[in-house]
Amino acid sequence: MKIKRIEHIAIAVKSIAAMRDILENKLGIRMEYEEHLPKYATSLAMFPVGETYLELLESSKPDSKTSEWIAERGEGLFHICLEVEDIDASMEELRAKGVGFQSEKPMIGHGNCRGAAILEEELHLLWQLALALETRRGKPSVGATNLDYVFRVERGR
Repeated sequence: MKIKRIEHIAIAVKSIAAMRDILENKLGIRMEYEEHLPKYATSLAMFPVGETYLELLESSKPDSKTSEWIAERGEGLFHICLEVEDIDASMEELRAKGVGFQSEKPMIGHGNCRGAAILEEELHLLWQLALALETRRGKPSVGATNLDYVFRVERGR
């Protein structure tokens, strides 16, 4: 598995608007786009920083993964997404190393991208894998082409 860079760092927040104010008005980091994922009852906002993104996640339902994460751990780091050269080959390699996934095949996530959730207790942090993205919402991305990613690595409790 070839890891190319950190594609994004996701932060679980109670309010995207409040964090957007901090990022834009205090740190000068402008939002590139927002998206709502009804299937996950989650909204996200992407902020480009150098060769990566800060991704803010906010949920509208108390029983969503994002809300449960915030209730258990508070607002903050949710996952780190690593860009990889080939999502399918990366998943195959990880399976050979004993890493499990929530589903056999990638599913569709934000930006209409393929993804699959990893289940691995030993990683002690939420991780994602990504194949570089050519555009996000019609704008050239910091990255390269066609995002595929692994949604979440869920730490065991």
